[in-house]
Amino acid sequence: MVVQTRGRRLLILGICCMSLLIVGLDNTIVNIAVPAIGRDLDAPLSGLQWAIDAYTLVLASLLIMGGSTADRLGRRRIFQLGLVVFSLGSLLCGMAPSLEWLIAFRVVQAVGGSMLNPVAMSIITNVFTDRRERARAIGVWAGVVGISMALGPVVGGLLVQTVGWRTIFWINVPIGIAAIVLTALFVPESRSPKPRRVDVPGQIIVLVLLASATFAIIEHEWIAGAVALVALVALLVVEPRRPEPLVDITLFRSPPFAGATSIAVAAFGALAGFLLLNTLYLQDVRHLSPLHAGLLTLPIAAITVVLGPLSGRLVGARGPRPSLLVGGAGILTSGLLLTGLTAHTPLWEVVAAYVAFGIGFAMVNPPITVTAVSGLPMAQAGVAAAFASTSRQFGSVLGIAVLGAVVTAGLHGRPMADGFSPASHVGWWIVAGCGAAILLIGTLTTSPRALSRQPEAELVDA
Repeated sequence: MVVQTRGRRLLILGICCMSLLIVGLDNTIVNIAVPAIGRDLDAPLSGLQWAIDAYTLVLASLLIMGGSTADRLGRRRIFQLGLVVFSLGSLLCGMAPSLEWLIAFRVVQAVGGSMLNPVAMSIITNVFTDRRERARAIGVWAGVVGISMALGPVVGGLLVQTVGWRTIFWINVPIGIAAIVLTALFVPESRSPKPRRVDVPGQIIVLVLLASATFAIIEHEWIAGAVALVALVALLVVEPRRPEPLVDITLFRSPPFAGATSIAVAAFGALAGFLLLNTLYLQDVRHLSPLHAGLLTLPIAAITVVLGPLSGRLVGARGPRPSLLVGGAGILTSGLLLTGLTAHTPLWEVVAAYVAFGIGFAMVNPPITVTAVSGLPMAQAGVAAAFASTSRQFGSVLGIAVLGAVVTAGLHGRPMADGFSPASHVGWWIVAGCGAAILLIGTLTTSPRALSRQPEAELVDA
């Protein structure tokens, strides 16, 4: 491998972060445009849920395969292909003539996105060979994850109000083109000496499981629920028999790993559901503009920028438990504050709940990956980190599906402006429950006994 200068390594880090920025923004930026998309395309709430979940569902299903394919065929090659597909999908989303076409193009986006984040992380790991320098690079990477997701509503609100909802997709295109050119010029090609084989049965089962479970929740379809249950059983039967399984069931024997995946689902489910309910409340109930609605979520973005890196340092100094406990408490508090939300709730109370959520999410995100690899051999750290990323996306899928379904059921056919507030109360209790789950799971899985096999020195530095 050619030794890269420090300046070139930082440039490569910046290129990888560009891909992370557009994928992370796309996870949350669409939420703020939901009312505008619904009006323009004459789409019901359940259809709008699919416009969000189609992206995160496919992304969650293909992340691990995207990383293993890049290890085999070349990381730079797959990274560039992902940028091309994602940029093309973004262009098409902005041109979608109907909700059905928008959902289809969101799937194209997700296929491209699955080739970006895990591959970019592999590129960073390959380029930053010094352990401490790699740790700092991963810290920057983790910071961009939180910042991009938190800034989505603000950027989306500005674009929707000033130009139109289609521009929330088109903004990805110039960034993607720039990243494609810079990747060709500066990112070295690399492959894994022992790449994992593609587990086709496992990939199909995972996709069927996630898709059918999401469909069952959004559409209230029991047949889809039965399909999801069969897929889950198939996963438990088939994967242990695969030589290199997509889903290594044995990893869940580690309490920290099992806890981290559960915490990731709870935290990102709470975030996705929070942003969806927040958008509907501020725009359809309080009749705020998209820009004003996005600006009211600015405390979440600002707190993430400040507390995210501090949480990472706290994890290095004290382990993951303090960050997880503060994070769970923040999300729990926010959910509880919003359980009595009405059209006339003072805005300062709403913003106070947003601040509490921002503190919770900022603190809980950084320790997830560290907790995932606790108690596992370092040779499995990459797989554990990939699972943590997949769990984040799956949590987003569930958050949109569950909370959107709760609101739809609670409306009982009433207009959103009249029926949203009481219909959303169960949703806010679910957000509070996610915070409580993080508190409980974080306490149990970061105990001295659970972390007894944690390779301390390497985890703290990496």
